[in-house]
Amino acid sequence: MDAQSFKTQSIKPSEVERTWYIVDAEQQIVGRMASQIASTLRGKHKPYYTPHVDCGDFVIVVNAEKVRFTGSKETDKHYHTYSGYPGGERTHTPEELRQRRPGFLVRNAVRGMLPKGTLGRQMLKKLKVYAGPDHPHEAQQPQPLDL
Repeated sequence: MDAQSFKTQSIKPSEVERTWYIVDAEQQIVGRMASQIASTLRGKHKPYYTPHVDCGDFVIVVNAEKVRFTGSKETDKHYHTYSGYPGGERTHTPEELRQRRPGFLVRNAVRGMLPKGTLGRQMLKKLKVYAGPDHPHEAQQPQPLDL
């Protein structure tokens, strides 16, 4: 066999076929779930995965307020924000964030596992996170994602 018969396939953005997946986050561990979701958003589960093209699928996460952390991360872990002003640093625990912004814990974990830059931001737009069990994407007929 010659070298011509083994060509690497590189898919174009117009050739990507996207499917919708749904994940029930109730009693799921945040990091383990986020790594599976990030891999699906990137498209690494597809045979034609291309690193520089967004070839991933859409992922819907329901019950995001019921995710859990292992160990004592629920009280010991801290999320930091900074306003840019002197003394403007704010620190929050997952316990506090779960009450104010329940989808943030899942979205932030997934965002950290995606590529940085425009490609990663494009992939993150395909993630839909909802605090409760309801979502408005029934028309897309999402399939359950095996975690």
